Amino acid sequence: MPNTLIQFRTDEKSRQNATRVCEQLGFDLPTYLRICIARLNQENGIPFNMKLTKDSSGDALAAMKKASRIAKTNGIADLPLEDINAEIAAVRANTRQE
Repeated sequence: MPNTLIQFRTDEKSRQNATRVCEQLGFDLPTYLRICIARLNQENGIPFNMKLTKDSSGDALAAMKKASRIAKTNGIADLPLEDINAEIAAVRANTRQE
């Protein structure tokens, strides 16, 4: 499927803060925006809440960073959402058959 460019304007301070939050969560701002669009389409609404809190233990962030490292090691870091969903569906189908 061909990619398309989406552009919008925001103030620099908001962009910098959003970039910082995304980096703390283990990904970059463009990846976050792609996640938002994919999930918005998949759920037909806003389905998730991701935020940093002062009392976060960091376990979720550590898990996301570990998953990212594993994906890079296995050459699947840039796997499209459609391929990820297809693999999940295949595993679920195999599990049901067992």
